[in-house]
Amino acid sequence: MDRAEKSELVASLHEVFRNTGVVVVAHYAGLTVAEMTDLRGRMRSAGGRIKVAKNRLAKLALEGTDMAHLGALLKGPTVIAYSDDPVAAPKVATDFAKTNQKLVILGGAMGSTALDPDGVRSLATLPSLDELRAKLVGMINTPATRVAQVLAAPGGQIARVLAAYAEKNEAA
Repeated sequence: MDRAEKSELVASLHEVFRNTGVVVVAHYAGLTVAEMTDLRGRMRSAGGRIKVAKNRLAKLALEGTDMAHLGALLKGPTVIAYSDDPVAAPKVATDFAKTNQKLVILGGAMGSTALDPDGVRSLATLPSLDELRAKLVGMINTPATRVAQVLAAPGGQIARVLAAYAEKNEAA
């Protein structure tokens, strides 16, 4: 990797650290290429990304961002998972770490807030942004449906009574 590629990588990582909702740092020593590809695929489908970068370059990219405290976690073979959704990257990383002991979550950051491994796990248990939106729409929609049913009930009862009288008159 030449000097220009390194500076380009530092610039792209700096943008990630500056604009991303959440970052998870983990050790990945011992993961096979297939396992790493599986992790990348899961993260991509959840709306996140995985980046493996030299720790020295990642520390340079952290300078001047709210996540500068992550520099202490960058020791050894580390992988950086990030997503705009504050739940996506922690959820995928935690689920993958449950099935694969070689991925060890070291911590992370959500904005300027530092997260330890337990903080990352607790973020992973929260519902995703899409799930929260679905629940909110359901909560808003349910009372409206009930109000419509209550308002339609008297009209429906009157229609049934009139239909019954009409059938009675036709039979007579």
